[in-house]
Amino acid sequence: MKVLQVQYGSQDAPRLFTQSLRETGFAVLTDHTLSPSMIRETFKDWEKFFASEEKHRYKFDPTLQSGYFPFRTENAKNYSQKDLKEFYHLYVWDKLPAGLAERTWEMFHSLTKLASELLCWIEEYSPKEIQSQFSMPLKDMIVDSREVLLRPIHYPPLTGGEEEGAIRAAAHEDINLITLLPAATTPGLQVMDTAGEWHDVSCDPGSIAINSGDMLQMASQGYYRSTTHRVVNPKGPAARTSRYSMPLFLHPRADVKLSETHTAKSYLQERLREIGLLKK
Repeated sequence: MKVLQVQYGSQDAPRLFTQSLRETGFAVLTDHTLSPSMIRETFKDWEKFFASEEKHRYKFDPTLQSGYFPFRTENAKNYSQKDLKEFYHLYVWDKLPAGLAERTWEMFHSLTKLASELLCWIEEYSPKEIQSQFSMPLKDMIVDSREVLLRPIHYPPLTGGEEEGAIRAAAHEDINLITLLPAATTPGLQVMDTAGEWHDVSCDPGSIAINSGDMLQMASQGYYRSTTHRVVNPKGPAARTSRYSMPLFLHPRADVKLSETHTAKSYLQERLREIGLLKK
């Protein structure tokens, strides 16, 4: 399985990016427009947040799905064990926790702008019969969306006392259209190929991993598959180290029609119930 590394700005970038997304569900973008120092300093800001007891003041609102989600809140679909992580949900209509720098918003908006461009690439290099399945141009689906989500994640050091089967992020597929993941602070991300084999995904500093989600799979009637991925537990000295990541989940507006049976809102609510974040 070959997840392509695509140089942003190269003449062939849109075609190669879409090809990799089609064949593997993932692509890695290099030499992109986001400032490395902005990404690095934003990670540091959230590292301080997760290390502080202040985080508990921002415990999530189950209705709005915003705020701080404590350690072992979420489980993967059809997986009983809770993931070994804590995280924060930040939406465009939200407020930052006290003390965090505005560069988090800079990162949020920079990733969203890049994501909109990537949606244009996907549409341009999709066959005409697939384009015709979209209820509207892909980039228009996210205009004024209140569901686009930045999720800073902290995977604490392992203690050695974890129950059997507990993992930092169990095998899952993302719910949204596409996910943009600036390189995490340590390796661990793996993607499954069609034969059920796992492959490491590059987390070279300065790169952004992009994967397709369930909503793009649904809107394209399966042409772009939502690829199974996970974050594995490290071994040796790395197990005693925290891991931080900060994916942007690109969601359409709630009213966008994805298929004959689902809008973006109805599908999102269905999936949030499956992973334990929304009460049934």
